[in-house]
Amino acid sequence: MAKALIAMSGGVDSSVAALLTKNAGYECVGCTMRLFTNEDAGVQSRTCCSLNDVEDARSVACRLGMPYYVFNFSDDFRKQVIGKFIDCYFAGATPNPCIDCNRYMKFGKLCERAEILGCDVIVTGHYARIEKSGGRFLLKKGLDACKDQSYVLYAMTQAELSRTLLPLGGLHKSEVRAVAAENGFLNADKPDSQDICFVPDGDYAAAIERFSDRVSPPGDFIDAEGRVLGKHKGIIHYTVGQRRRLGISIGSRCYVSAIDPEKNTVTLTAGEGLFTNVVTVRDVNWIACDGLGRPEKLTAKLRYRHPAQPAVVEQTGEDTVRLTFDTPQRAATRGQAAVFYDGDTVVGGGTIA
Repeated sequence: MAKALIAMSGGVDSSVAALLTKNAGYECVGCTMRLFTNEDAGVQSRTCCSLNDVEDARSVACRLGMPYYVFNFSDDFRKQVIGKFIDCYFAGATPNPCIDCNRYMKFGKLCERAEILGCDVIVTGHYARIEKSGGRFLLKKGLDACKDQSYVLYAMTQAELSRTLLPLGGLHKSEVRAVAAENGFLNADKPDSQDICFVPDGDYAAAIERFSDRVSPPGDFIDAEGRVLGKHKGIIHYTVGQRRRLGISIGSRCYVSAIDPEKNTVTLTAGEGLFTNVVTVRDVNWIACDGLGRPEKLTAKLRYRHPAQPAVVEQTGEDTVRLTFDTPQRAATRGQAAVFYDGDTVVGGGTIA
């Protein structure tokens, strides 16, 4: 009998994934990765990683008759995820820590722990699908378009895909909740996590200051021509596309269009200054192929909730590509992920440069 290590967050998705894996005939072991306790931040919110989540996961594992462990990876999480988050903001970029958490923790550290426990596969509650085509494993969108999480999984390797099961990829959220209710899971109606676990109140700058002894000094707001408009309170307080909470009034609606950490400036512009057809992507991870021999007409997403848009994807280096969209895209933000698709198949993805 094959053995599976189930990543259980305490939410309904991972709980039903555990049930479906057990029903499929696997010997199952449940685990929760202790990455961060948001109670330590002194704020309660709808995030993962709370103490209640651990107890919810333990309850479901007990109900399913599975051994259950809590793995403390908080030091690794602080270094690989929180540390990178802080560095990116001080570099004038806007990271996606959930992608880094998947890359380094859920499909990095968890695979290592699965090997130690003699598990053949790991299982998560992500809404995406993994299929084998020839000698290659493909990552595909989940069938529930409103819950599809393929975007945040673009960094998975062939080795990780070959050892991962995603039981919810062919289900809709309503079906998952129904299965949970039918099986008496206490978290059947539990709300989904909404916030970043270490930023439970949504104040990114405050979190950066809390976890770092670095100072983001005030500097100049400038316009596209370099004229000084006023003073900003530190670049970590801003991101490209931001309009609210700028702390400046210039008589018309304006947005952040650029952040320069070397000059310590934040550029403000009218809405049209946020749009571009061409986006450069670095650190590309290929999934469906080893690279593109020629430009390909695909679709690409620049944000998790951003609908995939038609674009020509041209490989410009070993791990760099240029995206040329059919129509201008708003606020292509340095540090965020760009993921490109062929239909519902993830071809690859990387970081907006």
